[in-house]
This record gives sequence, structure tokens and C-alpha cells, in this order.
Amino acid sequence: MQILDIKVMRGPNYWSVRRHKLIQMRLDLEDMEQKPTNKIPGFRERLEKMFPSMYSHRCSIGTPGGFFQRVDDGTWMGHVIEHIALELQTLAGMFCGFGRTRSTGKEGVYNVVFSYMEEKAGIYTAKAAVRITETLIAGTDYNLAEDIQNLREIREEERLGPSTGCIVDEAVARGIPYIRLNKHSLVQLGYGVNQRRIRATIASTTGSIAVDIACDKEETKNLLEAAEIPVPRGRIVYSEEGMKEAIDRIKYPIVTKPVDGNHGKGATTNINNWEDAIKGLDAAKKYSRGVIVEKFITGQDHRVLVINYKFVAAAIRKPAAVVGDGKSTIQQLIDKVNEDPRRGYGHEKTLTQIKIDDFTLDMLKKDNLALESVLPAGKEQWLKPTANLSTGGTATDVTDMVHPDNIFMCERIARIIGLDICGIDIMAENLTEPVSENGGAILEVNAAPGFRMHIDPAEGLPRNIAEPVIDMLYPPGSSARIPIIAVSGTNGKTTTTRLMAHMVKTMGHKVGYTTTDGVYIQNQLMMRGDCTGPVSAEFVLKDPTVDFAVLECARGGILRSGLGFHNCDIAIVTNIAEDHLGLQDINTIEQLARVKAVVPESVLPSGYAILNADNKWTTAMHKGLACKVAYFSMDENNPIIKEHISNGGLAAIYENGYVTICKGTWKIRVEKAVNIPLTFGGRASYNIANVLPTLLAGFIRNYKVEDMRVALATFIPGPAQTPGRMNIFRFKHFEVMIDYAHNTAGFEAIGEMLSKVEANHVGVIAGVGDRRDEDTIALGAQAARMFNEIVIRQDKNLRGRSEDEIIELITRGIKQVDPNKKVTSFKKERDAIDFAIKNARRGTFLTICSDVVPDALDQIMKLKEQEDLGEIELGLDE
Repeated sequence: MQILDIKVMRGPNYWSVRRHKLIQMRLDLEDMEQKPTNKIPGFRERLEKMFPSMYSHRCSIGTPGGFFQRVDDGTWMGHVIEHIALELQTLAGMFCGFGRTRSTGKEGVYNVVFSYMEEKAGIYTAKAAVRITETLIAGTDYNLAEDIQNLREIREEERLGPSTGCIVDEAVARGIPYIRLNKHSLVQLGYGVNQRRIRATIASTTGSIAVDIACDKEETKNLLEAAEIPVPRGRIVYSEEGMKEAIDRIKYPIVTKPVDGNHGKGATTNINNWEDAIKGLDAAKKYSRGVIVEKFITGQDHRVLVINYKFVAAAIRKPAAVVGDGKSTIQQLIDKVNEDPRRGYGHEKTLTQIKIDDFTLDMLKKDNLALESVLPAGKEQWLKPTANLSTGGTATDVTDMVHPDNIFMCERIARIIGLDICGIDIMAENLTEPVSENGGAILEVNAAPGFRMHIDPAEGLPRNIAEPVIDMLYPPGSSARIPIIAVSGTNGKTTTTRLMAHMVKTMGHKVGYTTTDGVYIQNQLMMRGDCTGPVSAEFVLKDPTVDFAVLECARGGILRSGLGFHNCDIAIVTNIAEDHLGLQDINTIEQLARVKAVVPESVLPSGYAILNADNKWTTAMHKGLACKVAYFSMDENNPIIKEHISNGGLAAIYENGYVTICKGTWKIRVEKAVNIPLTFGGRASYNIANVLPTLLAGFIRNYKVEDMRVALATFIPGPAQTPGRMNIFRFKHFEVMIDYAHNTAGFEAIGEMLSKVEANHVGVIAGVGDRRDEDTIALGAQAARMFNEIVIRQDKNLRGRSEDEIIELITRGIKQVDPNKKVTSFKKERDAIDFAIKNARRGTFLTICSDVVPDALDQIMKLKEQEDLGEIELGLDE
């Protein structure tokens, strides 16, 4: 078997609009296409022996053991690989349950699709599942435990930590979108101007001065002491001499910790002799030049969490420890503790397994013990110097037991330091009585405190402490989103997107939009090129200056990795026509329509899908949509329109020369088409069709009709506002139009407009190498119907074909229509344009269909400038 391709879906996609995190593996079964599972002796037994837990897979049977029944009956290896991929991730602590395997239409080649939690783990799993299946077929041994451990390590390296993760989960539960900004814990919540950021548990609302103070333990201690907050006696030292002076003053037992430390790094507790004091000094100096030496306070280690200056949770933390039974070694006791099903690798479970490290060995050595030592029955032995859960510690929730005086004190501490998310470490016998009365003290104040002990304590109630964080970032009445209008379809997407963005800008918004030409932020070109995929969409949504997004969504990006957003407010589908068929396993127009349907299916329930009622593929998209639907049509008598408005629906139509909005049976005439520059005096009917959904979207957004009329009047087609979309240049004796049209439907639309122009029509055209033969032939045939003369040029990217093959197919289509049509061929677009313009006869209307629009525009404008300056004479006599 051979893996042909692996794609990672990160948003609504062809396979599922709701399940955004999917792996799509294109797999060639090769000779295994002829060998289903029931034809391979012993396969079922070997599979069940390796994955006994796979009995829970119901598959299409719908009952436990259903998948094994499918294996007995005979299923193909792609299906087996799908289930192995899901189970492998589950065994590694990533619970994934969605999968499907579908034929590509090519014999033996399948798309194996399954869900993932972490992207790198999903890719690893795809490859591992194929390896495992091959060994099951062959009956050879396989080290499954190695794959599971590798996946656990990838998971821990890639996943958001439990603290950041719980905040993101709370945001998602509230419908707040998020974008991970780096490989670590920096996350954007919300979009555009309404975004907030978190990094671990530091929020964009957290003051940098407060973080600096909390990281400087001596400054924190001085501020608290000045505010009459109980803190341990101590001082900062830089040498052994300073250490000796500090100990002489505060006496044993002591604690040493770095001035700039956090998470217990470099800290040593309960030091009772000079030898251990020197070790503690050295350990702290690894993290900071200055070392805090302070009195060791006895009691229980408490963590209090204050969010938005309000007390929310408290827990008792205990370091990793074992309790002797009088017969087991410390190593055996550790192993027994690690057998607790609540303990797992990293953060996968409530508790983390205890690992033996240098800290463990040092603590045992300090107590004259070793791993082989047997602890007396009932004796507790600490194995770590700090109570961090990540090193095997435990936490007990005591939120409901905290004395009101201590709550007041902790909220006051957060204000004194200035931390809106604040972790306070308190050493005291308990928090049920005031710390000022039971001899306790505040040890530290922490920026970016861990949440794990509160959201999943070993004992006591879990607390949803992410809720007050989100409440703080987005108070009631505030929004995390910005309006998103998504535009898809085959032809007209870019013009519609640009017109929509122009209208939104006219209404006073700061717009970000994506097109096949590039990404624009407030009309400034940020990225050049085809920017209709998810990366470009995220670029706009991450921009903190944008308060409205208009996003062109093309087929390629949806198939490659899904949409770059989870939901939009309005989706426009201009039309569906045969284009790009035969690519990425999309072989029929029905499949192409299914790809484009991802966009309207992503609309929020309160939003609208705007569909072309003149196109049967777009009208069919209304089925199953959770949102409202509006239609547009060039024919007011379209039966779909008539039925829709009779039921009170919203529509836009072209009637009696007007672009008109229908609200139920009421008509609102917006403007005559001939007065809209984009329609070229009403001649460009396909641009009238592009105006209609734009008006509908504006009406849905409650824009006034007179304001929309101004927007239409000020959207002037040309290289500035619509580059490569019917840009017309008037030379002295002929006209040149450049357009991006690249498929038969696009040619037909241009042909309709050209039929209204009296001229000698010459076309510069090209075929695309990754289209089917019949598509390229049809393109040539359509060109022959449109133009009196044809110049064939080559695309910059031939996409898998030779120049001669493309020219031959186009020429074949031309000759089918008119064997005597004059045809000239060039390998470079620049040469073709130069030839066509310099050999244009008077009265010619030259149409140039370009794929590299900026270069072609530059060339045409330069020739126009040379003519204007009298440097060249253009326009041959008949």
C-alpha cells in the first residue's frame, strides 16, 4: 500500500462542516484492493489481539463489536486503517471518534478520513496505521507500545496546556472563535478589533508592571510587608558569606529560591544544615543571580486563585509522596502509586505519574534513603521539593472552607500587585481561620498561575475557573466576533467580493478582504497572489484594525485544509459551473457543488445564505441549511423567486432595467443597471448578476438604499478597483479589454457582452494544463464562437502538460467550430499581448484573458502611455 497524500483539515471542510480537525489521507491499496479482510487468513484474530479495546467500535452495524463483524464479513484495508488510526490516538490519550473511508473513483485509491486532536499526532497516526496494517496482513510482530508513547510525547509537546486549554474550551462553549498564534500557549480569542489574547493564564488585560513585580519575589515581599500582609522573614543573598549572615539572623529551617524564579524552579525547602544550604544556594543560582533566603514556614501548602480581583478558588497542594507499608521498597511504592488509573503521562489525566529524577534522589539521600530502601508502615516520604501537579503532586479543593478574612486579604493582594489573574501561595495550617492568627504567611504571588489543580483536583469539587476569565475579557454586552461575509462560487467571486468590500467601506467600516489578487486591509494590499484560502482568511481575522471581513473562498483552499473560519454571518454563492473537474478527486459538478456548499453550511443560524436562483446547483444548497436563505435572479419570473417571495422571503432581481430588492411581495428598486458603472451601461449582464447578491447582503446588514446606491455609483471598474475584471483601455483606434476569464462559463459571460459590441473581435486565450481534455477543447470551441481572430498564449504554469499538448487541444476545439479561423500561437503571454496590440486593426475590440493580471496590466498601460506620448503608432489600416 502507498500513501499518496496527507491533508490536514483545520476548519469546516468537504468531509464535515461540524468536525473541523480531520486528517485526509489519499491511499493506494495497490494489490490489497483484491484482498478484503475475510480473504486474509488470521487477520481478524491478529487485529483483535493487538487492539482488544476496538470491540467498542460499533461501525455501521451500530452495536459493540460491529467493526469486528465488518472485518469478518470482509472489508477493505482503507476502512481498517481508519479504525486503527482512531483507536491508536485513543490509546495515547486523544479520544477521537469520527472517521470515514471513500473511494476516489480510481480503482484501489481511497480517501481515508479520521479526526485528530493534535495535528502532528494525526499525521503520525496516519502513517503508523498503514505500517500496523501491513504487519497485520503479513503476520509479523509490531511494537505498538512505541507508537503509543511517541504519540503521547507529541501530544504533550503540541497541545495547549490544561490552563490555556480550559480557557479556550470555555470560549468555544460560548461561541467565541479562537486562533492559535504560535506553537506554544499564545492564543487569540475573537476576531479583528474585538480580539483578546491569552498566553498561558496571562491575558491581554494583564498589566506588564504587575507581571514584573510578581516575578521579582523580593519586590513582591516588600510591597506586601508594607501593606501589613504576613510574609516570612528573609533577605536576598549573592554569596556563601551572605547566606551565612542570613541564617545567623533568621535561623534554621530555611527556604532558598531564585529572585526571578517561577513554578518552583530552583527552590529548596526545609533546609536545616549548612551543607544543604549551600546546595540550595547553587540550585537557585541556576535561575537567578540573587537568591532569596527566608524562614521556612510549616503548615499546608495552599494556592488561592483570584481572577478580576475576585476570589474564585483555593486548593491544598501536596508534593509527590509515598507511604510505607513496612515491606515494599520506595521504588515498589512509586510503581504502585503510578498504577492509579487517575495518573497518566503529562496532563492527560487528573494526576501525573511520578518520575524519578535528580530532585527525587537528592531528597532520598538527604533522609539517608535510596530507591531500594523499605519505609516503615505509615511513614510518608516526599519525593519532590515542590507541590507541582506536573511532577506528580496532588491537589484538594478547599474553596468553600476559606475564611472571609482570608478572601479579603487575597483580593487585596491581587490589587496591591495589580494582577487581574493572580495565584497566591500561602503556607498555613489551614485557611478556615485568618492567616494572621494561625501563624501562616504569604510565600509568593504568581503571574500565570496554573489552573489544573482547580479544574481537576484529586479530591473535592472541580471549579470552572475559566468562566470568570472569559467574563473579564468579554463582559456582558461585548462581542468577540466581527461580521464576516464569505463569497464562493465558480465565476464572479472576486468582483462580488470587491464590490461587497467597497460597499462595507462606504458604510464606515474598516474592512479586510481576500481575493484571487491578494489580501487587502483597508484597501491596502498586504499580500499579493491568489489569497482565497484559509491562511489568507486568518490573516484578515487576526488583524487588530479590522472590524468587518469579506472573504473570497475558493475550491482549492476548502479541499486543501477547509475554511479559515468556523462560522460566517452571510454566505454568497454566485454560481456553480464546470471548472477544475478531475482535480483533487472532484470529478463531477455534483461533487464541486458539494465543496462550495461548505460555505453556506458554515453560516450562523441567525445569518443568511444568498443563493443564485438561476443555477440549479446553488439552489439545491438550501436543503439542510440551519440559517435563513435569500435568493437572487436575473429573471423576476423565476419560479423559485416567485415562490420564495410569496412566502415572505427576501430576494434580489433584475426587472425592467432595475436592480431590485424584494421583501416579500414588496419591491424596492435600488438603481437602473445602466447607471451602475460596473455593468458597462447594462451590457455586462454577468456583472448585474454580481450586483444582486451584494445588494441583498447590504439590505440584510440594514444599509439604507440611498447609501447602497452611492456605493454602486462609486465602484468604478478598472485596474484600481477591479484588476483583471473587464478592465477596458481605449487606444486611439481600437479598444483592449483584459479579464481573468479562464473557463467555458467565464468565456460565455464575456461572449454575451461582446455580442453587444460592434467591432472586429480578437481574443488572446490560453488553456490550463490541469484541466480535462474535454474542458480545454470546449474552451477553444467557445473562443471560436466569440472571436474573429484568436491568439493562443501559454500560462506561466503549465500544470503538468506540455505547451504543444495544450495548443493542440485548444486548436482542435477552434477547428470544430470554424476550420478556417485565423489562429496564431505564442509560448509567452508577454509576446502574445505585444503581437495582438501592435497588429490590431482599426475598429478592433481586443480581449485578453490573462492569468498573471498585474504583469499584463503593466504591459498594456505601458503601451498605452507610449501611444499617448507619440512614441509609437498603433492601429493598422484595414
